[in-house]
Order: sequence, then C-alpha cells, then structure tokens
Amino acid sequence: MSFIWPAMLIVLLMIPLLVFAYLLLQQRRRRILERYGGFGAIQDAQRRGPGIQRHLPPAIFLAGFSILIVALARPQTDMLLPTIEGTVILAFDVSGSMAANDLLPSRMEAAKAAARDFVLKQPSTVQVGVVAFSDGGFAVHAPSNDQEAILATIDRLSPQRATSLGNGIIASLNTIGFAPEMVLPDPAGSGPDASGNLGPAPTLVPLPSSEQNPPSGESSVIVLITDGENTAPPDPLAAAQEAARLGVRIYAIGIGSPAGAALTVEGFNVFTQLDEPMLQEISQLTGGEYYNAQNEQDLRAIYSDLTPQLVIKQQKMEVTSLFAGASLLVMLIGGFLSFRWFNRLP
Repeated sequence: MSFIWPAMLIVLLMIPLLVFAYLLLQQRRRRILERYGGFGAIQDAQRRGPGIQRHLPPAIFLAGFSILIVALARPQTDMLLPTIEGTVILAFDVSGSMAANDLLPSRMEAAKAAARDFVLKQPSTVQVGVVAFSDGGFAVHAPSNDQEAILATIDRLSPQRATSLGNGIIASLNTIGFAPEMVLPDPAGSGPDASGNLGPAPTLVPLPSSEQNPPSGESSVIVLITDGENTAPPDPLAAAQEAARLGVRIYAIGIGSPAGAALTVEGFNVFTQLDEPMLQEISQLTGGEYYNAQNEQDLRAIYSDLTPQLVIKQQKMEVTSLFAGASLLVMLIGGFLSFRWFNRLP
C-alpha cells in the first residue's frame, strides 16, 4: 500500500499524545473520586460497571480517529481490475481503385465513414493509429487516444497508386513499435524517408535467435482495409508471419468482388479484383478474421465486431473512501456504546 499524501501520516503522532492526555484525565478523575468519595461518587462509579467497560468507548473512538487520519493520506493499493485496452491500427489501402464509386460516395469515403464511427466508440484506454499504404507504406498517425486528431487524419486520406499489402502490414507493425530493424529496403531503394515511407520494396529479414525478444502484441490489432490484389513487394504472407510471431492479430476487410469488376476512376476504366484467398490466409496466420464488405452498411457492421481485448491488469486504485467509511463506522460504534452505557459521548 502507498499514499498520495504521505505527509498526512505525521498527524498519527498525535495519537500517543491523546492517549497520554486521557491517562492524565483518568488520574485526575481518581483523585477527585478519592477526595469527594463521601458524597457517593465512588458508589456511583461502581454502579456504572467495571473499569475496562468505561475505557472501551474512548479506545474505539480513538481507533476510528486513527483510521480517519490514514484516509486523509489518500491510501492506494494494487488491484487486479478488468479493463478494455489495446492498440488498433487502421491500415487503409489508398490505391487508385479506392476512388471507385460502387460504394457511395466512393470506396475510400465509405471506408473512412465507417472508421470514424469505430474511433468514436472506443474508450480512452484504447489507442488508435492510422497507416496508409499503396505501393509503399507509411504511418500517418501514431497510436493515441486523441480522437479529434485521429478523425482529422482519416479525413486527409486520399487514393494514390498501386497495392502492397506487405507494406501495409510492415508499416503497421512499425507504428505499433515492433522491430523496425527487420525491414530493409531493396538494393535499389533508399530506405525510410522523413515521412516514415518504407520505400518501394522492403524485405523482411529474420533476426538471429538471440535477438528475437520482441514485446508482447497480444493487445494489438491491425485492421487491414483493401479492395484489390497485391501488386507490389514484399510478400504479404511473410509480413503476416512476422505479425503472428509478434502476437499481433490482423483483421482483413475486403471491399469489392472476388470475381473482379471494371470500374470508372476519375474518367479511366480500371479493372480491380479482390484476392480473398490471400486476405483469408493473412487473417488465419495471425489469429484474426476476414470480412467481405459489399456496401457501407457491411463496413459499419464489421467494425462493430472489432472489440478490443478485455484484460485483467494490475492497477493502483485509491481506497480513501473505504478507510473513511471504516473510520466513521468505528467512531459511531464507540459513540453508541458510550451513550448506551454512560448516557454521554466519549
């Protein structure tokens, strides 16, 4: 047990002084009884009962006062409490096909609208980050519980180029804080830039066994939102295996049709095809799930299923109210006994 205001415990030094003062009063009382015993005071004291009964209410009242002083120091203790917490990375595919309008007003806007609803429903103990990926992957908002900033980041997303699922997964792992040294650019690449872009073709490189001591990712989740098939390196299954090793679950949300469709994007005809087997395998490898969203209502329903993990966590909890209640109860007991036995308070 610890105290928020430990200086208040100094007041406990008053307790011995109060006990000493009480003993002095008892001595003075005995001298008065001896002096005026002829007037029947001794007989009256004997009728009140034995001496220990006379001292019990003050002792109880003093104990209650001591507990009250401890309460004023604001005690806190470690307790195992259930809490909803975790890190959720919303990884958005921002390839050009996300501008298609088969989901109104567009695939991108429908995905952003559903994501906004999801963010607003999260408790403050859940941190949400945003990653955007096309042929590269970069974090656009580090995990936080600042919902206003997260929503502003989601609003700024816009369609860009090709699709690299592996880049999206790697950027998400880096955003959570896992093993950035596992991601190396290809020989032709230039490595991460100032904005966090991982480059056109990063490769997963396993660390030696002596260095493989990553933090736990059991409360971390990646929500991978995409509408197409993988068209750029690295291998998304290798990235998914790395996520699985770190304990990070991936929930893949596929937007569109597995059969493929010709869509009009900014005046150009684009053929896009959803690679469901790939997304299903990514989710299965990491212990997550795959969802297919055909419209905005499906997207909102999917997000409602993505509940963060309920964990039992040791936390410091202030127990001032318990001590204050106990002190009040003890002093009431002392006062009741004194009033019942002697018709007065201690």
